[in-house]
Amino acid sequence: MERTEVVLDEKNGGEIQLFSDDKQAGKMDIAISRDLLRVFHTEVKDQYSGRGFAKLLLERLVNFARENSLKIIPICPFVNAQFKRRPDEFEDVWYKR
Repeated sequence: MERTEVVLDEKNGGEIQLFSDDKQAGKMDIAISRDLLRVFHTEVKDQYSGRGFAKLLLERLVNFARENSLKIIPICPFVNAQFKRRPDEFEDVWYKR
């Protein structure tokens, strides 16, 4: 069973963590400033590759942004590539300078 959790510190930096059977399988490094959410890095442990876990993290990231009226700055190459691949799907949360 997979679950995600958003973990932020007092300065609004942190991670979106992904667990599979209560073991951490991956994470996204994030930071929030005002109404902007920066995503720096996406990582899925090797033993969990090929299961679509990076996309589960992306889904949680986007839902979190929508729930909190945030715009995402996709610094992470994976997130940036997904946004560019499907721009209509992410238009409402994608911060474009």
